[in-house]
Amino acid sequence: MDRRKTVEAFRERLSEVIERSGLSRMAFSARVGLDRSTLSQLLSSGNERLPRAETIAAIAGREQVSVDWLLGLSQEGQIGADIMAPALEIESGAASPADERLARWHAEAAGYKIRYVPTTLPDLLKTKEVIRYEFQEYGARVPKARIEQAEERLAYSRLPETDMEACSSFQALEDFARGHGVWRGLPAEGRAAQLNAMTVLLDELYPTFRWFLFDGLQRYSVPLTIFGPKRVAVYVGNMYLVFNSTEHIQVLTRHFDDLIRAAVIQPPDVIDFLKGLLRELEGCAGEPAAGRDK
Repeated sequence: MDRRKTVEAFRERLSEVIERSGLSRMAFSARVGLDRSTLSQLLSSGNERLPRAETIAAIAGREQVSVDWLLGLSQEGQIGADIMAPALEIESGAASPADERLARWHAEAAGYKIRYVPTTLPDLLKTKEVIRYEFQEYGARVPKARIEQAEERLAYSRLPETDMEACSSFQALEDFARGHGVWRGLPAEGRAAQLNAMTVLLDELYPTFRWFLFDGLQRYSVPLTIFGPKRVAVYVGNMYLVFNSTEHIQVLTRHFDDLIRAAVIQPPDVIDFLKGLLRELEGCAGEPAAGRDK
């Protein structure tokens, strides 16, 4: 973030802090130890300078906000010291299918665009059979919770104000349809039902939900979710790396933009791609065993 933008962000957030305090400018300047004229200068649209570091620290400490938030470097820490978030957090236990943090992060980002690189398939498009297959090692209770979460995510995506984008490699979908890799144990009937369900939901949800497919030979991405300007959660197996700073969020958003620009199958064409995979799957299922071996 360049200096001009930092000054603008500081001015806007200082104004917000003053408004929240319920004090006049005179009373606020006295509380944080500033001259009234200095405060007026800081709030002036023509001001191009930041105050001294000790002044910024004094305002942050007195009003219980983070310095990073005051300078526009973080989206967190604007209400109180108890919720100040560092630029990077490590959240353990991400492998649990009953994890409620994603639901909370989605709720906090309501009204913002959600951008998403799924681990396998987008959660809101998954059938119950696929969810049970993915979480079979946890027993019956946890997959049930995951199914409920997927249904809630789908219901949320149906709201008119929702805006969500997803990116995957088209090879990942081919592997699913053909039962390769982790999908080897999922019966063909279950894979066919999932492909069919996705074509129906994509048709219903477009353009609220848009799915881009890139070439996995040209691009790569770890699973991540960008919760608007609030945070980015990167899934690394048994934990999340949670980025809260504006700078980090912008970098990862540009990464997602690059995936979209490189997409070889655009959202309106994904349904036809899935239908092609479904025809291939049904054709293979109808062949005799000897024919499939050739």
